[in-house]
Amino acid sequence: MEINQLGDQQLMQRIASGDVVAFEMVYDRYASSVMGLCFRVIGNREMAEEIVQETFWSLWRKADGYDAEKGSLATWLFRIARNSSIDLLRRHQARPEPVALEETHYQRPDEVDVAGLAWDAQQRQQIHQALTELPPDQRQIIEMAYFQGKTRREIADECNVPLGTVHTRARLALQKLQKTLLASGFEN
Repeated sequence: MEINQLGDQQLMQRIASGDVVAFEMVYDRYASSVMGLCFRVIGNREMAEEIVQETFWSLWRKADGYDAEKGSLATWLFRIARNSSIDLLRRHQARPEPVALEETHYQRPDEVDVAGLAWDAQQRQQIHQALTELPPDQRQIIEMAYFQGKTRREIADECNVPLGTVHTRARLALQKLQKTLLASGFEN
């Protein structure tokens, strides 16, 4: 049986053992639906894309925690995405975007979560650095898939490369990102 014919539970078992191709299959199946949910909750495409990325990163890290008896994979992903979206909204309400210096309102020092801001900045820097270490063709695939929400087929069409090439580049990029991020002590 080919991997694209496997059910969600079988794919999750393979992801739990580190199978990047199985992860790509799940991403291709659900990324656009997760993106739609996140966008409906948040109303901001850029922030919704962040949540999609976080959702699939959680799936990768916690694949062994998926229990098909408790619900479908789609339900599990939607719950992660919805909770992350709500958490993001709450964080932004609790820590609004910094205002320009020209404005008269300033945040009091006791209102700012400095540790949280520093942690977020450090993780963004680690991810950014790991992405810059990828070969350009692999980085392009990751950026189009995870930050622009494009399917592998859309990427293949836009880049004018075979679908198999897109799969290979994505798999290699994810493996390199995982290795680089783990080596740099990335946690989340």
